Amino acid sequence: MSAPPDPRRDWLSLLARSAPERLAEVLPDLPAHAMLRAPETGTVMVQGRVSATGAPFNLGEMTVTRCAVRLDCGTVGHGHVQGRSHAHARRAAVVDALMQTEEAPRLTPLLEGLRTTAQAARDLRAAKAAATRVEFFTLQRGEDA
Repeated sequence: MSAPPDPRRDWLSLLARSAPERLAEVLPDLPAHAMLRAPETGTVMVQGRVSATGAPFNLGEMTVTRCAVRLDCGTVGHGHVQGRSHAHARRAAVVDALMQTEEAPRLTPLLEGLRTTAQAARDLRAAKAAATRVEFFTLQRGEDA
């Protein structure tokens, strides 16, 4: 049995993976907000698994930036993004807060545009990887069977 879909988890993931300049195009002007946690940069340990099912192992550290804001209406938003962009983390936190208010219907089409852009980038990477794919096959050696 799978867990029910979590829309907030989905938009937070989308905001974290979006390009900072693309997110700035979508929401150029930030509404009034107070900083609960100013953007700060740190590292997190990334874990991997052999064959996706084996025992976890520490792969390495990744730089992340986080931020928390409160809108004037009292709604709190959080942003966690890869890299060192304080503006990206702040913008992601503000969008998270806005998506929890009556502004969500106005922002949903903008986020769908981000999702489309992200999917196009994934498709392009997959096409480039597929172009370098090598097919191996084995010829039978020795006597005929």
